[in-house]
Amino acid sequence: MISPKKCLLSSLAALSLLGMPLSSTAQTGSATEAKVQPKIEPQAIAILKAMGERLAATRLLKFTAVTTYESPSRIGPPLLYSTTSEVALQRPNKLRVITPGDGPATAFYYDGRTMTAYSAKENLVAVSEAPATLDAALKKAYDSAAIYFPFTDVVVSDPYRDIAEGLKLAFVMGQSKVVGETTTDIVVIANDQVFAQIWIGVEDKLPRRIRAIYRDDPSRLRHQVEFQNWQLDIPIPADTFTSSEAERARSIPFARPEPTINKP
Repeated sequence: MISPKKCLLSSLAALSLLGMPLSSTAQTGSATEAKVQPKIEPQAIAILKAMGERLAATRLLKFTAVTTYESPSRIGPPLLYSTTSEVALQRPNKLRVITPGDGPATAFYYDGRTMTAYSAKENLVAVSEAPATLDAALKKAYDSAAIYFPFTDVVVSDPYRDIAEGLKLAFVMGQSKVVGETTTDIVVIANDQVFAQIWIGVEDKLPRRIRAIYRDDPSRLRHQVEFQNWQLDIPIPADTFTSSEAERARSIPFARPEPTINKP
């Protein structure tokens, strides 16, 4: 799912339904205990499969991912941060992610042979040999350099399998005409790691929003990805997945960033 085996997002509405462990009990007003039974609705699975099949079958696609996430603050209430990523994908093994901000602008290129991480402000570039498949390249990027994209579930070779793995609960919450400027089905899902809601276009089967809260996070911080500007099967220039500027930058190792240590 959206993070290395932790991915999607869920709203306060989902929390009201899913705010306790799936095997726990809840007391009613009459002090009668009733078990919350996990349920997987066929309609929810059908919507998720249709989204996965649409994404997997699209050879060329571009979209904008706007990610917002909460981070703890020293005064108590969480702080909200946002990033925007311009994504271009050519299946089976080409990806470009340009992230202009907030924060330092970065770029990631994968052309089926190498992975390149580039920071224009510092004029630094890290290059590594890459596996021949996108799924394996994304795993290597995370394992070796802590590079991770919150929209990974959308670009992998089998999006439905990535989302449905370990599913314990799935139901259709209803529809929205607000999100993504279209009518969307709202699917609520949960596994042992995450509560999530996904807004999926009724007509085009494309995701418009994913919202999640992780089970092992005691602060219940929220994470959200908005998908905008979908462009499917449009021509993508061959040089999209390389960068002449990155080739001229100062080379550094393709490795995890070293933690900052505050010295006395």
